[in-house]
Amino acid sequence: MLCIFLDTEANGLNPFRHQLLEIAIAIVDAETGVCHETFEAVIQQPRSAWENSDRESLKVNGFTWEEIEKGRPIQEVASIIESTFARRGVRRGEAVFVCQNPSFDRAFFSQLFSTEKQESLKWPYHWLDLASMYWCYAVHKKQAMPWVTGYSKDKIATVFNLPSEQQPHRAMNGVQHLLLCYKAVVGFPLNP
Repeated sequence: MLCIFLDTEANGLNPFRHQLLEIAIAIVDAETGVCHETFEAVIQQPRSAWENSDRESLKVNGFTWEEIEKGRPIQEVASIIESTFARRGVRRGEAVFVCQNPSFDRAFFSQLFSTEKQESLKWPYHWLDLASMYWCYAVHKKQAMPWVTGYSKDKIATVFNLPSEQQPHRAMNGVQHLLLCYKAVVGFPLNP
């Protein structure tokens, strides 16, 4: 089984109004924790999309117009991800997506690949979230309850004495921090 650890950055929170600015993935063996491949890309957007940015979102991820202007075309990024998934055997029943906030990431991922395209490629439709994993862990272990500690990725990291996510919030920083937290909360059965 493969886990596709995925994070995205966008110029706002509304996938119907805002655009995907960056994506990062790490394809990891769910049993051993071995990372088979990583990919990250800043995605070029037209000036009109940039002008429509939510300024608070840009404060979080720190993107500038100059970075977005020099990004890769969205079709190129989609092509690279599609070929990477094919080469690595990312298929339904043999892989899952793991995110901090899959409702956000999946919506923006759909700007690269429509639901119909994902379905035609037989990609996983399970998008797992770290917060729910931590919630189950904390309740099961009868430790500090998640509604007391909080369940953002940084709050989860604090519970396990891990560092906070590196700033600014960039997609690969998010993937690396997600992996670190996942190892603490869930772990890899063949790599204790």
